[in-house]
Amino acid sequence: MTASVGLIGYGGIAQDAVAALRAADGGVKFAGVLCRPGRVAKARAALPGIDIVETLDDLLARRPGVVAEVAGQGAVKEYGAEVLRRGTDLLVISIGALAEPKLLEALKTAAQSGGRLLLPAGAIGGIDAIAAMRLGGLSTVRYRSRKPPAAWRGSPAEKVADLDGLKSRTVLYRGTAGEAALLYPQNANVAAAVALAGLGFDATEVELVADPEAPGNVHEIEAEGAAGRFAIQLQGKPSRTNPKTSALAALSVARALLNLETSIVI
Repeated sequence: MTASVGLIGYGGIAQDAVAALRAADGGVKFAGVLCRPGRVAKARAALPGIDIVETLDDLLARRPGVVAEVAGQGAVKEYGAEVLRRGTDLLVISIGALAEPKLLEALKTAAQSGGRLLLPAGAIGGIDAIAAMRLGGLSTVRYRSRKPPAAWRGSPAEKVADLDGLKSRTVLYRGTAGEAALLYPQNANVAAAVALAGLGFDATEVELVADPEAPGNVHEIEAEGAAGRFAIQLQGKPSRTNPKTSALAALSVARALLNLETSIVI
């Protein structure tokens, strides 16, 4: 079988995901890519060989089996509910957008009578273990993101620390997953994924750290519950196009799309 995929966005995650899917040759075809009006030429240059459209109506008219949002939290807010209401599955990589309660409720409502809301793991592992542990009773979930200072540019971190002059590890934020995801929309989508899999946005503890000695984008999770305890650390390489994002995020999108049509899902 062949999955027909529509994309919202043509940036780094979109480019990396398309490259991975084409390399895998796993039966995915692209129905089209939605871009902002006036940006068709840029989108065509970024994703050659895929039709570019400027409205959601035009994208959905091509009847994709799933629409993958790879454009940022704003795109989830603008298009997410309508995609679901129209009966099309929606895959969201900017999971941090769901920390906004009204948006999450709107997407849930739309999905009840329309398409499914699909949330890939993104730049981290262990999401399956957290979700499984929740069924037996989950007591604590902590998430720490440790990245080089450059990865925090263009975020509220610039008001917390001198990123260019940073000499040692510095905590930029300590609090809940919900607040972190909204304050750092390009850096804390993993925090939102961890929260949704486990204890929710208010009960998931988050720490965001700028570290000049970080070997890459380092993600750490600790979880404890009735079924046991686990701790993992994942050292991800930054995306070649955006240091705020781990390269694994785009590969997670590709894997989720491939799994829609494969006969063996893992």
